[in-house]
Amino acid sequence: MRASEFRRAVAAEFGEQYGRALLRDLVIDRLGHRTADQALAAGVPEREVWLALCEAMEVPVERRHGAGLPEPKRR
Repeated sequence: MRASEFRRAVAAEFGEQYGRALLRDLVIDRLGHRTADQALAAGVPEREVWLALCEAMEVPVERRHGAGLPEPKRR
């Protein structure tokens, strides 16, 4: 997941303003008790941050593939 795909996914799922607030303010245990912005600045891959954010916000699994990306293939 590229940075642009990450930002697009956050905006699509949470909205522009609320998404920015979540990235800045929500401390996520799975990211080492950091915010998404802090984790990204520390070099955590965007995909890992996206999945941690989705888990923390209880985004349904079927929507965790991210905006702008193809849905995962069903097995």
